[in-house]
Amino acid sequence: MTSTTLAAPRHRRRFRFGHLMVYVVMIAITLLWITPTVGLLVSSFRPADDVKTSGWWSVVTNPEKARFTLDNYRVVLGIPLPDRPVTGGTRVGMEVALLNTLTVALPATIIPILIAAFAAYGFAWIDFPGRRPLFILVVAMLVVPLQISLVPILRDYVALGLGGTYLGVWLAHTGFGLPLAVYLLYNYISTIPRDIFESAFLDGATHFTIFTRLILPLSMPALASFAIFQFLWTWNDLLVALVFLGAEPRVQVVTQRLLSLLGQFGQEWHLLTSGAFISMIVPLIVFFSLQRFFVRGLMAGSVKG
Repeated sequence: MTSTTLAAPRHRRRFRFGHLMVYVVMIAITLLWITPTVGLLVSSFRPADDVKTSGWWSVVTNPEKARFTLDNYRVVLGIPLPDRPVTGGTRVGMEVALLNTLTVALPATIIPILIAAFAAYGFAWIDFPGRRPLFILVVAMLVVPLQISLVPILRDYVALGLGGTYLGVWLAHTGFGLPLAVYLLYNYISTIPRDIFESAFLDGATHFTIFTRLILPLSMPALASFAIFQFLWTWNDLLVALVFLGAEPRVQVVTQRLLSLLGQFGQEWHLLTSGAFISMIVPLIVFFSLQRFFVRGLMAGSVKG
């Protein structure tokens, strides 16, 4: 038996051991990552007394004493409880905050996508004076912190009467999201083969026709990737909504409502966990609905053949 024959099994064993260690590390990281979310979910279904007296892991260590209830979600959503009605003091009103957040997040996602798609197509395929310096200027806005622009924009909003309006928040999120959107979409659109455009021009198509009939369908991965980023940003935003929309209960978004819950029910962790988990449902639905486009859109333009 040669040394090569003896070395082959050892090599295979090291290879399998290496793969096993990778799987073990990945599983450990995954468990550590999802543990807070699991604790949040379990606590949201536990009665208030149990949450205050024991940790969520007691459901696992003492399953025979575990109790679960939907009362936390009923209070958060303003649904009357079987044993007592929901009064003004106990009504949380999360359903209003969810509608307000959707009112902010959907237009604040769609508007920058449309504007950025037009701009990215122009920068990629339309030759006009100052195209390169203007594109560099737009991309350079990525490094500007949005916090330094809040006060000047708010002063302009007050002068224009846009303070405390949804239009003001939409425009603010659009301005803050456009640099990333233009950069991401430009990287994708610029990789589309030139032959497609030449064939369309020979058939008499205009730039607008090419954009609507060819570019938008072909750019769906990049559009979906930015839609995920922008929607998650606007859904989880607190600072922009607080500055430009205000803190009145009728216009509060989910993050503002959770912040007010922390102030109103400082010891009511069961309500805080329920409200936080409700706020996670819509972003998770959006992400898993568009995840098949996510990686394709992020890798767009990174490699050119």
